[in-house]
This record gives sequence, C-alpha cells and structure tokens, in this order.
Amino acid sequence: MRLSRRAATASALLLTPALALFGASAAVSAPRIQATDYVALGDSYSSGVGAGSYDSSSGSCKRSTKSYPALWAASHTGTRFNFTACSGARTGDVLAKQLTPVNSGTDLVSITIGGNDAGFADTMTTCNLQGESACLARIAKARAYIQQTLPAQLDQVYDAIDSRAPAAQVVVLGYPRFYKLGGSCAVGLSEKSRAAINAAADDINAVTAKRAADHGFAFGDVNTTFAGHELCSGAPWLHSVTLPVENSYHPTANGQSKGYLPVLNSAT
Repeated sequence: MRLSRRAATASALLLTPALALFGASAAVSAPRIQATDYVALGDSYSSGVGAGSYDSSSGSCKRSTKSYPALWAASHTGTRFNFTACSGARTGDVLAKQLTPVNSGTDLVSITIGGNDAGFADTMTTCNLQGESACLARIAKARAYIQQTLPAQLDQVYDAIDSRAPAAQVVVLGYPRFYKLGGSCAVGLSEKSRAAINAAADDINAVTAKRAADHGFAFGDVNTTFAGHELCSGAPWLHSVTLPVENSYHPTANGQSKGYLPVLNSAT
C-alpha cells in the first residue's frame, strides 16, 4: 500500500526541469495520507529561520514552531514528529546528522536542501557588498556548481532516504525566486543582479525537481504560492537584508504558513 501511495503521489506532483524553470505549479491534488510518523529534514528554509518562535532546545539549528513542518505536524492529530532540519545544513549534514529518525516505519519525509551547497550565503553577501560585476560573477559560479556538482550530492541524500524508508512518501520542496522584477524597490541590488539571482533559483529548482523525479519523490514548487510576495512586490513573504542578518533572504512566518505549508498540504 505504501509503495503504491508513493507512485501515485509522484505521478501527480513530479515536475520536469522545464516546468520547474518556468515556475509551473506542483501543488496538484494528490492522494491524502494519514501520516503517523513524519520526519522533517533539510536546511534553514525547513527549520524556519526568519519565522521566529524558535525552540530553545534546537540551539543554532533554529527550529521554529512557525515553520511549515511544525505547522503541518500540529494540524495532523496523532502525528509522531521528528524535526531534524537545521540552519546552515548542506547535503553532507543531512547524511551525517539528520537521518537517524528515518526508518521503515516512516510515513512522510519532507526536505529542502542544496542552497547552502551552492553557496547561497556567500552569493548574497557578495551581491550586497561588492557591486554588480562581482555579484554576477559569483552567481555564475553558483549556477555552474548547481549544474555540475549538486545533482550527485542530491542523489546521495535521496538514495539514503529511500534506503532507510523505502515506503515513505517523500516531498522535496524548492526555493522561491527572491525578487519581483520591475517591482517597487528603489534602492539595493541592480535589476540585472536581481534577475540573475532569480535565474539561479530556477536552476536549483530544475535540478532538484529532476533528481526528485528520478527517485520517485514529489517536488513542490513554492513559486506558485510566493508569486506576488517576492521582495520588491510590496507585500513580501521574504526578509530582505535585516537584523539579525541570518534572517536575510529567508521566509517570514507568512512565507512558511502561506508559501510553504500549502504546497506540502497539496502534496500529502
């Protein structure tokens, strides 16, 4: 029964790279499960950095009660919830530190991963401090990494999840585009830099969607829900450069509850 559930969900939700590139919706109606064992893996976009209300016991991982995994678990009575997503996590951190709760009894796994491997923080720091030329060069480096190196790293993570929980429904969520081009921002990065950052987000989503598809996992495109709520939109669900600086370019509480959670809900 579990195997057929994964197959049905994957057929409804998996995107081709081309669809991911243009932000096509992954929030397609799929068979709903009564998950009793849910494990949330991944990086700061899954732990909830930027949403506030952090569990003090999670330390520097900054797991938020307002994150989409915590909100999903809270709304599904009876769920056994293991939350190992951690701020700053890369693919290697998932493999080394986050997989312990994933086992043959796991019903549902969610994950965002890959942005830190591709140099998310360094790229945004470069773009904000060193001007357009340095920004575009750093983005080009990140995009090359996404195409050439990241696929194998994602495969290692997805293989490990599949090996540990072959019957689980696995939902891989993407990253939103940061900017509304031609929007309301009068200062800050150049429009050319903003467009390049969005293109890099499209790249990582396309690569992630393809690797997820090849493992029989669902891919959730959050650009469908974040549309109209990017930076420079006038109603953003992402932090711009802010204090504490770690919140910069991360979803707000609205980004978690209205941007990410509906996509996970649609997948499950």
